[in-house]
Amino acid sequence: MKVLVINAGSSSLKYQLIDMDGEKVLAKGNCERIGIDGAISHTGPDGVKRTSEIAFPTHTEALRELVRNLIEGEGRALENIGEIGAIGQRVVHGGESFTESVLITGDVLGKIESLCDLAPLHNPAAVLSIKACRDVFGEHVPQVAVFDTAFHQTMPEKAYMFGIPYEYYEKYHVRRYGFHGTSHRYVSNRLFEISDISRTGSRVIICHLGNGGSLCAIKNGICIDTSMGFTPLDGFIMGTRSGSIDASIVTYLADKEGLSMKEMSDMLNKKSGLLGLSGISSDNRDVTRAADKGDSRAQLTVDMLSYQIKKFVGSYAAAMGGIDAVVFTGGIGENDHHVRKRVCAGMAFLGINIDEVINRESQGREQNISAPHSRVETWVIPTNEELLIARDTKQIVEKI
Repeated sequence: MKVLVINAGSSSLKYQLIDMDGEKVLAKGNCERIGIDGAISHTGPDGVKRTSEIAFPTHTEALRELVRNLIEGEGRALENIGEIGAIGQRVVHGGESFTESVLITGDVLGKIESLCDLAPLHNPAAVLSIKACRDVFGEHVPQVAVFDTAFHQTMPEKAYMFGIPYEYYEKYHVRRYGFHGTSHRYVSNRLFEISDISRTGSRVIICHLGNGGSLCAIKNGICIDTSMGFTPLDGFIMGTRSGSIDASIVTYLADKEGLSMKEMSDMLNKKSGLLGLSGISSDNRDVTRAADKGDSRAQLTVDMLSYQIKKFVGSYAAAMGGIDAVVFTGGIGENDHHVRKRVCAGMAFLGINIDEVINRESQGREQNISAPHSRVETWVIPTNEELLIARDTKQIVEKI
């Protein structure tokens, strides 16, 4: 079976075509600036990246161009569109309605639409993509929704509730949902495959570190807590997000600066984090280079990032009664040995000791970076959310 995996944004549509016989990526790309002017970058089986500019008024036109690139020209990966057996859609928010991936029906689509208030930047795009796929591929091609929030639905009530009047949970479903669940699930499963750690009785912390980041505490293979909350704003500092702050700061600054709630939300989501603290960039690489050159604000930002992640590791160790493994993934987690070193420094009391040489040499590949005497295994495991979406899609479609 060949599965088309789609990750839709409000103005973008990332995709991978995966042949599940051998789990080989046949093609991948990104349709950008949908509704503006439009451009597509496409990499076919030959590995050559091709780009072109073309108008995409809606997601439907983007999908039609995606299909054209798959079946025509030098980068084609298919003889015809009929070779695509199923479509896997990444959906950010499943609320409390979805605890696992599901076949998309009319009822499921309606529930995804009803959750748009909880993820206004993401769920509407997924709805558009699902509808566009029906237009382009036809109703007969099955689609599966894979939810970022589903993996975290095993959290106990004491972990997902906030200390606000209970009526707001009952009326508006205000609670911790967590995100990056597809990545956390893939990476934790992969750890159990390649290490001697058994799922049963295990206590694992996954550190998904990228422009957005979250930690997840996984006990016996299931999530018991995670750092992102009602929205992806919660947790530690990220590229442009503030992470957890005293909620009174919002009302205080709104009053002092005369900012609306929308302006405050924009500030906390788009102007804070690494960018707001350093004043340099939202990219950790840029901030680290500036810190190495002596920029004090950049150094503060670097120190805050590792300090905040370290605190989450410690708190999750307490929640689980110890740790068997810590895993780094995501763009920063997989490629920045400095961040891994700073997070693990001074953690020997928890049993975390890394081999600094192996850590420094580990870039974007699976690697156990623990020191020989370490009681806790520390790993680098690249995430592969697209493959997990494709696997879920294949498994569900084969049961139809």
